[in-house]
Amino acid sequence: MQLLVGLGNPGSKYEETRHNIGFRFLDLLAKSEGLRFAAAPRFHAETALWNRGDDRVMLVKPQTFMNNSGESVAALARYYQVSAEDVIVVYDDLDLPSGKLRLKHGGGHGGHNGLRSINQHLSDSNYIRVKIGIGRPASGDITPWVLGRADETDRADEARAFSALKKEIDSILAGQLPQAANRIHLALQAS
Repeated sequence: MQLLVGLGNPGSKYEETRHNIGFRFLDLLAKSEGLRFAAAPRFHAETALWNRGDDRVMLVKPQTFMNNSGESVAALARYYQVSAEDVIVVYDDLDLPSGKLRLKHGGGHGGHNGLRSINQHLSDSNYIRVKIGIGRPASGDITPWVLGRADETDRADEARAFSALKKEIDSILAGQLPQAANRIHLALQAS
C-alpha cells in the first residue's frame, strides 16, 4: 500500500486558500476516479481507498491542521506498515511560481510546517514530495498570503498544474520521478 497525502487545513474557512492546494488536488483525483472520502477519526484524517489492480493507494487528507500533519500521516503509516518510501505528499510551495510543479525524493522541510511535522513523526524523511507553486507575496508577511484565496490567474495556473500532475500520477506512484518531472515540465511549457 502507498499513502498519497494532500496537505491542507480542515473546514470550509480554508477550502479555497493557497495552503489547501494538496486537499484540492486529492479532491479532483478522487472525483475523477469515483472515490469518496470518509472520516477516519482514529487517524485524524479523511481517507479514500483507491484499488489499482494489485496495488492499493490510500488518499489521505489529514484533519489535524497543517502544523500537525505528521501525527495523522505517521499513525496511518504505522498502522498499515507503510514505509516512508511509499508516502507521497502533495503540498503548496512558496518558492515556486504559481502553477509550477517540482517532484523530489527525500530532503528537509524547506520551512513548510506541514513537512516539518511529517519529518518529526515519520521514521525518516525519504518520502516523495510533490510541490505545487503558489508564489510569494510581493511584500509583507506570508501568513495572510498562504491563508488567502488565490485569484483567477492563480486558479487557472492551478488547474493546468493539476491536469499535468493527474496525467503523471501513475508514474509518480511507480517511483518514476525523473520521467514524470520531465513530462510535467514539457506539458506546463506547452500550456
